[in-house]
Amino acid sequence: MTDGVGVFGAGARLRAAGAGDGGFLGEVLLAAFNWDGPRFTLDEALGTPDIAHYVTGWPRPGDFGVVAEDDAGRPVGAAWARVFPADEPGYGHVDPQVPELTIGVLPGHRGRGVGSALLDELVRLAERSGADGLSLSVEDGNPAVRLYAARGFTAVGREGASDTMLLPLPGASTATGR
Repeated sequence: MTDGVGVFGAGARLRAAGAGDGGFLGEVLLAAFNWDGPRFTLDEALGTPDIAHYVTGWPRPGDFGVVAEDDAGRPVGAAWARVFPADEPGYGHVDPQVPELTIGVLPGHRGRGVGSALLDELVRLAERSGADGLSLSVEDGNPAVRLYAARGFTAVGREGASDTMLLPLPGASTATGR
């Protein structure tokens, strides 16, 4: 991104996620949880504390993210990272010093490079923030695992039918295994 905006694809662009994006991040969170079909409604997701804490109070100090918009300026996907304390971990929790990322692209916009652009920019933001790494949780069968593996994420744990994956970043401390 240059000055908060980057262009990819046919006129689509990336911009920094801001305070006004909380509602859209909720939509993306729902799309991420419903990657294989409807399992939750938005009300159910936001009514479940273990899910809602990914977007509640966006942005908190230390949060960072990026939104993808189509050529008409409509948001179509987002990726963001948030640190969770040990007593309130996310599904992909590795360490309280490692931000956990959430990423999703709305149905109808997948398979066009949006997720790749979002993930690449979020990794750059994490590196600039000085984070030790980025973690995530990915369910068995989710095709996004190929994107994560291609970017260097590796499985470091397992919870139920999901892998916890970690991308150590340059200069990472021993907390992330480097």
